[in-house]
Amino acid sequence: MIHYRKILELHDEGISLRGISASTGNSRQKVKEVIDLAVQKGLTCPLDEEMGDKWIEEFLFPEKSIEASGRQPLDFEYIHKELAKPNVTLSLLHYEYEAESRANNKIPYSYRSFVRHYSFYAQKYKATLRIRRKPGEIMEVDWAGSTAFIIDRDTGEKIKAYIFVATLPCSQFSYAEATLSMDLHSWIGAHINAYEYFGGATQIVVSDNLKTGVTKHTSREVVLNPTYKEMANHYNTIVMPARVRSPKDKASVEGSVGVISTWIIALKNRLCYIRFC
Repeated sequence: MIHYRKILELHDEGISLRGISASTGNSRQKVKEVIDLAVQKGLTCPLDEEMGDKWIEEFLFPEKSIEASGRQPLDFEYIHKELAKPNVTLSLLHYEYEAESRANNKIPYSYRSFVRHYSFYAQKYKATLRIRRKPGEIMEVDWAGSTAFIIDRDTGEKIKAYIFVATLPCSQFSYAEATLSMDLHSWIGAHINAYEYFGGATQIVVSDNLKTGVTKHTSREVVLNPTYKEMANHYNTIVMPARVRSPKDKASVEGSVGVISTWIIALKNRLCYIRFC
């Protein structure tokens, strides 16, 4: 039995090949092969707890475990490259991988194992997982929970203003606009202004379940406001409302709302004059 983990840990401590061989009972030639391959593949100490001998063997010598199990091998470079393309997800790649496995009469990895193996690969080779958000793909929109005020120069009256926020998740680039109401006209107009500000329309809009935009949202059916749907069709985009009580579905715009609420709305001692055109 080859003690992969112990070999790598002893090597990290500066033990010689002869010493590692004597300690593990493996030949110096095998010890050198394991160490050289680990260096080549970027597997360095300290090792995570789950990286036992079996995991390290699968990582360094994938052909051995794959041949023994009859599984379809994973092409990590291909997976990582494909994830950079628009609309490509790990779920889609696993579906294609399963189809290829059946065609080759091989056993596919489950989706959970598929993601786990890719995660280990990304951590050791690419430092981070490929982000699922892609430039120009999604725009998240919402109203800020706090309101601002516009002061009438002549009367001094404070007029309530509602803050619309749009964020591009990939870049965290945001757009904010104050409107005098939260009606459909303001909602649609703010979207249009956001598109003009960003310089184009995204493929998908993730919104909250506001009555101005979403008429009905259940687990089986999503019904958009007709005007909102027409706007989406005009810009050739898709509206995907966030799940009810699921703020993580639009975490980027929620974060932007927090920043705007703190650094714009909450600055009570600053008075800004607005010129209406």
